[in-house]
Amino acid sequence: MKNWNRFLVGLMALAVSAGLLFHQGDVGAASLATNVQVTMTGNLNGVVGLSTASVPLAIAKQIPFTNGVGANQADSIYTATYAIATGATQSIDVKGSLLDALGAAFTPAKLKTIYIYSRTGNTTNLTLFGDAAHVPILGTVATTMQLLPGGMFLLVQPPLAGIAVTATSADIIKIVNAAGATANVDIILVGTSS
Repeated sequence: MKNWNRFLVGLMALAVSAGLLFHQGDVGAASLATNVQVTMTGNLNGVVGLSTASVPLAIAKQIPFTNGVGANQADSIYTATYAIATGATQSIDVKGSLLDALGAAFTPAKLKTIYIYSRTGNTTNLTLFGDAAHVPILGTVATTMQLLPGGMFLLVQPPLAGIAVTATSADIIKIVNAAGATANVDIILVGTSS
């Protein structure tokens, strides 16, 4: 008789990295090389009869993007940390006035990667998406999801189509902080200019 009353699953690491490669000179000459990495390890331990079983898990996935606007390509990136006040809403207008790290406008036609991380020191839950003009990430404009402290949302869409962004009708990423305390949220958006 298998006894799985005692088991341990260890999640060692989940890492997302975005690397930037910029040429010297003006902002117009910038190029982007991005690599999204997800690493997960674990070990399921349990007693099976008179034996102790151990089943390891180790996966590592990489999704590289070269510079450009086609499949498996991206040419723009936006990174920020938002301090969202207690009970407040942060609406990120992807076709608004966002600037990248070099001061160039970030107004992607398509998104290839969306990363949202609620820092571990946060004490409130976040509600993601649900704006009437949200970027089409989930099924409907009313669909939301909850992100708990230390939680991460990651969506990667390498094909040419990516996630279409349309000014005024499909360009908002909405984050609502529950009441109780300010929440610090890290954002990475990787997209294409056309």
